Amino acid sequence: MKMYGFFRSGTSHRTRIVLNLKQISYELLPISLMKNEHKNSAFQAINPQGFVPVLAVNDQLLLQSPAIIEWLEESHPEHPLLPSDALGRAKVRALAAVVGCDIHPINNKRILEYLRNTLKLDDAQVQSWCRHWIDEGFSALETLLATDQTRGDFCYGNQPTLADAYLIAQVDSSKRFKVDMSKYPNIQKIYDACIALPAFQAAAPMNQPDAA
Repeated sequence: MKMYGFFRSGTSHRTRIVLNLKQISYELLPISLMKNEHKNSAFQAINPQGFVPVLAVNDQLLLQSPAIIEWLEESHPEHPLLPSDALGRAKVRALAAVVGCDIHPINNKRILEYLRNTLKLDDAQVQSWCRHWIDEGFSALETLLATDQTRGDFCYGNQPTLADAYLIAQVDSSKRFKVDMSKYPNIQKIYDACIALPAFQAAAPMNQPDAA
């Protein structure tokens, strides 16, 4: 397996976490979003959207991190990251979707570039935009986590799931926008529990070779 990704990309980060939790070896092929390598014709031929990650498996290219992560779960059932029961799987997917559908997409690079370059917002306004939508999503997540009386140290149950991969990547990204994590004690506790695990440590943005 080869993964085209960028160290600071939240979608690449969540995919790295899943690969590590499942103990799947892969080769990293860095695509620098800072240098606009995702807009090069060579990478556009791989993914017309210019998004990372892309997972290359033999002669197949898998796009979009939710689809990649679900494929990894289905094709590598060892070290499962979804509960065994349908209701549990729905709950985990819902937690992941709060991040994957409602927080991350409106705070990613292309949105921020539009805010800066087209709408001419200054840095303070862009930061405010990001914090608003992160806070809105984190507030809902915090409530969902607080009301789950059966939850252990993680988003669901007593071991990491797909929801933790999504959440931890978003928390790391949120640091750049100076989100006040003291408002979210349950999220912070989950982050602390996850980041103590080698799989999460190895996936951290600053531990990637293209972070240098």
